[in-house]
Amino acid sequence: MRLSFAPAKLSLSLLFLIAAPLVLQGCSEAPKKQEQMHPAAVATMTIKTEDAPFTIELPATLSGSKEVEVRARVAGILESRNFEEGQRVEQGQSLFTIDLEPYQLAVDRAQAALDGAKASLVQTERDVKRLGKLRAEKSVSQRDYDNASSANDIAKTNLAAAKVALKEAQLNLEYAQVKAPVAGVMGREFVSEGTFVSGPDVLLTQMTQFDPIRIRFGLSEREQLQMRQDVKNGSLTLPEQGHWRTQIKLQDGSLYAKTGEVNFSDVRINPNTGTSEFQAVIPNPDFQLRPGQFVRIELTGAVRKNAIIVPQRAVLDNGTGKFVYVVSKNEQGMDVALPAPVEVGEWIKKPNNEQFQNFWLIRSGLKEGDQVIVDGMARIFFPGMPVNVGKPAANSSHAE
Repeated sequence: MRLSFAPAKLSLSLLFLIAAPLVLQGCSEAPKKQEQMHPAAVATMTIKTEDAPFTIELPATLSGSKEVEVRARVAGILESRNFEEGQRVEQGQSLFTIDLEPYQLAVDRAQAALDGAKASLVQTERDVKRLGKLRAEKSVSQRDYDNASSANDIAKTNLAAAKVALKEAQLNLEYAQVKAPVAGVMGREFVSEGTFVSGPDVLLTQMTQFDPIRIRFGLSEREQLQMRQDVKNGSLTLPEQGHWRTQIKLQDGSLYAKTGEVNFSDVRINPNTGTSEFQAVIPNPDFQLRPGQFVRIELTGAVRKNAIIVPQRAVLDNGTGKFVYVVSKNEQGMDVALPAPVEVGEWIKKPNNEQFQNFWLIRSGLKEGDQVIVDGMARIFFPGMPVNVGKPAANSSHAE
């Protein structure tokens, strides 16, 4: 039996002829719908280059500016401890008292020896003077006069030695009062009262100087290399002699009131961390900061030259990279939003800007004169969507 397909072919051809005009009509109406779509209200900023502050924020650890082991310089029985553990003390304050009596006796003995040396010197000077007159009269021999003169020289030497011995005895008496070498906070005692201490070999206690306090942090080799390259190409100016201004950010996000500066940078790279160590010093008069505390440190003082920056809110991420929307004209002369991929650098803070305080440095992807959308990005549903640029924002010199 033969089957005929002619009616089926006719039906398909008829269906195509009917549907084709509808499809063509829909395609021709798409641009019209885009033109008729209500433009999204947005605000923009016109890109201008400017000098911008360059800030680095890093984790850091605090340590005392001086950590001192307190030891006795002389031996003796430890008679008293003159501080409380954890107490703040001033430089020169007495911390321990070693039995003073033996050292006071040594001072008295040295003083007596000094008095004797002075008397001997007076006697020998009289002898020299007297024998000098007799020698002129040839009543004594030259030998007697020379002996008297030598005795006078010896007396002078003995007097000088007696003065040194007295000073040494007085120093030992002073050392029997173990005093704080710096101002700071006392640690716990390691030797109790009544113990015999043999001198510097025995650790009595430890103390830490809190004011000023040191901030230690590391800067990665990659970051240092990038900064050197930026300095070389003229886009970054660093503080003179590396004296970065430093400020501490506490755990609650607040900034510590005092500021300091970097005073040390190690030229070596730690092979375990890939960083080199830096140190800053900051005043700590109220002891609010403590050694061992973890903080974040902000380094300021460098300047980005002729930088392009945009508010952080304007930079979006689509999963493959960061981009911003820029305003452009389409074929019909309408303002539309087009995505522009950008390469970002570090965050830049401008606290005096009333509308935007946090910005991204744009390394590439934008140029002067570009109109970047900074508000209304959520109203943009697809690339090329029409936009209506609003009036310039009152609080930003760049927004419009």
